[in-house]
Amino acid sequence: MKSIVLDITFLLALTSFAAAAMPTYIDQPFVQDYSEKIPLAPHTGDLKLVKVRADRNGRIVVLSNKGLLQVDAGTLKPEHQYRPLADMQLTDVEVFQDQFVYLTDRCVLSNAWAGQLLVEHRVRGAHKVAMSSPSSVLVVGEDEAVRFEGDKAVAWHGVGERTKQAAFDRRRQQYLLLDVCAYRWLGDLEPHIEHTPLNGFTFSSDGRTLLLGTSDGYFGLDPNWRKQEVVERLPCASIRCLRTIGASTWFGTPQGAFSLHPGGHIDYYASQRWLADDAVVDIWPGPDRSVLLLSETGLNIVRFRDMTLAEKAAHFDRLTRQRHIRNGFSSSLAMRTPGDLSTGTLIDSDNDGLWTAMYLAGELFRYAVTKSEAALQNCYESFEAMERLSRITPIQGFPARSFERAGYQVADKSRWHVAEDGRWAWKGTTSSDEIVGHFFAYAIFAEVVPEEAWRQRAIALIDGIMDHIVRNNWYLIDYAGKPTQWGRWHPEYVNRFSPGVGDRRLNSAEIIAFLQTAYHFTRKEIYRQKALELLHDHGYLDNIMVPVKQFSRVPGIDLTTEWNHSDDELAFLSYWNLHRYAFTPELREQYRRAIRDHWEIERPEKNPLWNFLYAATGAEQFDLEESIWSLKEFPLDLISWTVRNSHRRDVELLPPNFRHQRTRIVLPPDERPMSKYNGNAFRLDGGDDGREEFSGDIFLLPYWLGRYLGIIRS
Repeated sequence: MKSIVLDITFLLALTSFAAAAMPTYIDQPFVQDYSEKIPLAPHTGDLKLVKVRADRNGRIVVLSNKGLLQVDAGTLKPEHQYRPLADMQLTDVEVFQDQFVYLTDRCVLSNAWAGQLLVEHRVRGAHKVAMSSPSSVLVVGEDEAVRFEGDKAVAWHGVGERTKQAAFDRRRQQYLLLDVCAYRWLGDLEPHIEHTPLNGFTFSSDGRTLLLGTSDGYFGLDPNWRKQEVVERLPCASIRCLRTIGASTWFGTPQGAFSLHPGGHIDYYASQRWLADDAVVDIWPGPDRSVLLLSETGLNIVRFRDMTLAEKAAHFDRLTRQRHIRNGFSSSLAMRTPGDLSTGTLIDSDNDGLWTAMYLAGELFRYAVTKSEAALQNCYESFEAMERLSRITPIQGFPARSFERAGYQVADKSRWHVAEDGRWAWKGTTSSDEIVGHFFAYAIFAEVVPEEAWRQRAIALIDGIMDHIVRNNWYLIDYAGKPTQWGRWHPEYVNRFSPGVGDRRLNSAEIIAFLQTAYHFTRKEIYRQKALELLHDHGYLDNIMVPVKQFSRVPGIDLTTEWNHSDDELAFLSYWNLHRYAFTPELREQYRRAIRDHWEIERPEKNPLWNFLYAATGAEQFDLEESIWSLKEFPLDLISWTVRNSHRRDVELLPPNFRHQRTRIVLPPDERPMSKYNGNAFRLDGGDDGREEFSGDIFLLPYWLGRYLGIIRS
């Protein structure tokens, strides 16, 4: 036992030494965006939402075709705060000097400036109001626009089609009107008919350029009235509304909203992750640097707060502990009503062992870094769930996929077996996915937890599973006495695949990682000898060294119709054990080269878990900046909303390829469908309308691994 402790001490020292040479990220606050969705209250009738505004007091109002609405208890309800409005028909609301200004069928009025703003306009069909000063008001009606100084009408202007927008241009000191096909300044300037249809305008942040939105992009009008090129490469080119907020310009479209930042970077806000619905009709700056996006069925407040990665991890820790722990497993929450967490039920899955192993590993790294007693308790709870997977089956060394109280298991009852006590059932047909998870988590557990008795329990599980596989001639033998579909590492199975099939490389790496791990912790010579036989007598070392770029479609083999991202997940988790417990420095170096080869293929995904697992080999270059980008862009909302990006003109699509990499540059995690790390990061469309919430271990494992390796420092 002493030699094992010395080996572990050496490995920990090696990790610390490697981390000292690695580039590191010092955790500093960054801007995290998230959304608060505020739907219409029940029984509010058939309302058409038109406009949203906010004042200096942080009050938010929404104009509808039936009056004003306010935010109350998370819904939009009729607003009755200002009594004089109750007797009039409200047709518009604007903000001037951060105060609300109301237009009714009879007058313009405000509750600000001691109530002194009161203009009885008598403009037929009045529907737009704009102001240049507290005493200068423009009221736009069906066929005329009337300017008032104080309460006196001083100028009349004919207008054509119904005006869509009115504002005062401070740079040119003119009112600006926009209708369906023209924009014009009231005064000496002639109308400028440039593009149809025109849907909205805003001024650039410096006020020099007028930006006009159309149904096919937007264009600018420079200070010399020159029309700039129409911009069409946008997430959606049908611009309904646009607004400059700070240095960025926000656009509302029938397919969501997006913000265009200086330098050309775009953030896209679409799907129910961000919006009640995608049909955005208005935009306005909100309180506390938020942005208000009004869509057809509700108000959406995109909030921005300063947050560190550590604080983000704390968020996902709370989410996971409160909503995703079932019998110690890290489980998904299935919702009967899409998006309604109150209807959520914890469900079992085929991969309870794998997902829980990844959660457990993250908590182990957290404990190793922080010595948190709460983290250690989480580790023990999840370890016992995984341990019971091996204890609940009557087959020595064979772990179940999952277990549940008898009668409550979900779907495919043929794979479930009632346990000996009659009160529980366990799911069979265990796959290589589960075994990879067990070896990954148990090895870290045996290194990290402080109590010797707990460490020995993990080592016993490693030994038991390995013994089962060796005894059964490199197969997992299920309840019926036959190998499971995916639990196969025998040379006849592995080497029947050509080198162009990923399973040959993957299964070789898996079984050698298992054997090395088992030997490291038990010192049973049989595991070392069996590993050497596979490596050298059956070509498994050559298999591991096959370049990943050789993988391609192979006629007649169903497994090679497309790149398997689950295999990427299993490979990188196995690489931890493969490299860490290599028998010799020479083997470790060969493994490092093989891991780097795989990592080079995966780099476009900017996957922090793959990058950090590669970093654990001592790599000095592992795309730290891209990894931190992915962690920062990871959404706080983990619900499986349906997301669509295939319509976007701003993404550069690639020709069809074996990896199914649809775009040249991967989209940010908060703009693509939610998935675990066995999903394709380049998938543009997906989701299930919000019927599932994922566990936070997707973020927690790479974050705490980064902290453990010293890549991320607080």
